[in-house]
Amino acid sequence: MPETDCIWMSLVIFIPSIFALGLLFFPKSAVEGMRWWSLFGTALTLGASLYVFIMYDKQVVDANLSAPAKTTLSARVELMEAAGPGKGRVSDDWIAKYDWIRNFNIHYYLGADGISMALVLLTTVLSFLSMIASWKIDRYVRGYCMLFLLLETGMLGTFLSLDFFLFYIFWEVMLLPMYFLIGVWGGPRREYAAIKFFLYTLLGSVFILIALLGFYFTDVRDVDPQSPAGYQESKNTFDLVLLQKAGEEASRILNGKDNNLLASSQKELAKAQQAGNAENVKFYLARIERLQQPFFASKPFQIAMFLLLFVGFAIKVPLFPFHTWLPDAHVEAPTPISMILAGVLLKMGGYGIIRIAYPICPFAAEYLAWWVSLFGVINIVYGAFAAMAQTDFKKLVAYSSVSHMGYVILGIAVWKVTAGKTEYWQWGMNGAMFQMIAHGITSAGMFFLVGVIYDRAHHRNLDNFRGLCEPMPLYSGISAIMFFAAMGLPGMCGFVGEFMVVLATWNYSPLFAILSALTVVVTAAYILWTIQRVYLGQNPAYKSFLDINLRELACIVPLVVLAVALGVWPNLVLSWMEPSVNGLVQALARVGP
Repeated sequence: MPETDCIWMSLVIFIPSIFALGLLFFPKSAVEGMRWWSLFGTALTLGASLYVFIMYDKQVVDANLSAPAKTTLSARVELMEAAGPGKGRVSDDWIAKYDWIRNFNIHYYLGADGISMALVLLTTVLSFLSMIASWKIDRYVRGYCMLFLLLETGMLGTFLSLDFFLFYIFWEVMLLPMYFLIGVWGGPRREYAAIKFFLYTLLGSVFILIALLGFYFTDVRDVDPQSPAGYQESKNTFDLVLLQKAGEEASRILNGKDNNLLASSQKELAKAQQAGNAENVKFYLARIERLQQPFFASKPFQIAMFLLLFVGFAIKVPLFPFHTWLPDAHVEAPTPISMILAGVLLKMGGYGIIRIAYPICPFAAEYLAWWVSLFGVINIVYGAFAAMAQTDFKKLVAYSSVSHMGYVILGIAVWKVTAGKTEYWQWGMNGAMFQMIAHGITSAGMFFLVGVIYDRAHHRNLDNFRGLCEPMPLYSGISAIMFFAAMGLPGMCGFVGEFMVVLATWNYSPLFAILSALTVVVTAAYILWTIQRVYLGQNPAYKSFLDINLRELACIVPLVVLAVALGVWPNLVLSWMEPSVNGLVQALARVGP
């Protein structure tokens, strides 16, 4: 019988798919029923994710307040494995591992920590609100709702998977529904935008697949705590936690750390040769040979694997110069899909870098930290100036996403440990995570607000608006709050993550910190200019526009509340997210130079 944490995490992932299958039994004419059924599916998924969060917070975070390091995935996996195969399955560790394809050592392996839990909650909240925003979709409603629900399964599975193969399956599951959601229900150039999105994302997926295979064909038996004494069989794995251990050991070896396994094996070999112990000599010679595999002993291999992963995930972020698919996809996508695209899909790239690229290839991550930081700064500056140049409302918000996601990359990249202290890098990594949550809220809100006015004006040209405050005062006030939150106004969610990242960056590179901080002025300029062009002044052509309605309020008010709440009380998220993030930073810092 599976433990209850496995059941609940599986429900969070697959409830949307179950509801998608249920849509097959609706008669063609029951369009309204399909909408309510799909909304109920997203609501049930949101409820399940909230239960998982409450129990995770109680059983993992609160239970380890005196020892935050025990909340990390690696620490909980070690406890599970210490009990032996099949004996460490408990219902309160929020880790579940079962054999799936035994011949290839592939597992149905799920786990939650502060990093994944934050993005799971963001996904379920935005999926629920986006389904409310989908009420005006009137073509092929059954197909739209099914694809939307399958997309939610792909996103949630990606965030909860701890097996690289399973992660990759869910990553690809997300691709096709989004392609059709843009290509069928999008704007006039929807086919072009959908194909461009598909090709860019598929290119990133190919890079990730090459890295996945490179890791799988590395024998990691020497770092596997479950390897039996005198182990003879090779160990090829997709286990992300075990691959992280292998990556840490590779970093120790490549950085010449005193406690690395290769050095200790060479010492033990010398002792065995002196003692004339042929069996031990054979054992340590074989181990040394395995520890000289490219993964452990080759700097170019580590750098190549990291670049494959980083570029694969950076395309999704998106990072300059791989960003050009984003404006087209946003402009042509229907409003609810733009909300999901900006609010969740971009975060999958940042999550992949934090969960996979950095832990498995820490040597290369540290080696290339300056270059990664540079591209983060380029994203911030370029995205802000590109946003200022736009006349299409949606394109402006799309390029603002490029800029804001640059802070995520910069916060992750500022790897600098001074006198053994990781405080500044912890600020950067926590700031990057918080920025992903904040941007998910504000970008989804802004795209929804653009959609509200597009439904009335039937255009998005910023130069043709003006004067919306007069006929739509409530809509205009809500828009101002959301835009100020995106701008990074103190007291709003956008400020916290950017502030933490800039502080962390100052310790790493004052120049990068100054550039990223000064860009806030450019952001304020295009936000205020947009407010002026759209909402202020007078325009008789729009005097008959109806203000925001109840359905639209139901979609935007939760986002406004979250934008203010997280700005005033960031500990609402940081209190349970920080232990996992700090644990990861400390683990990486220990194996750095």
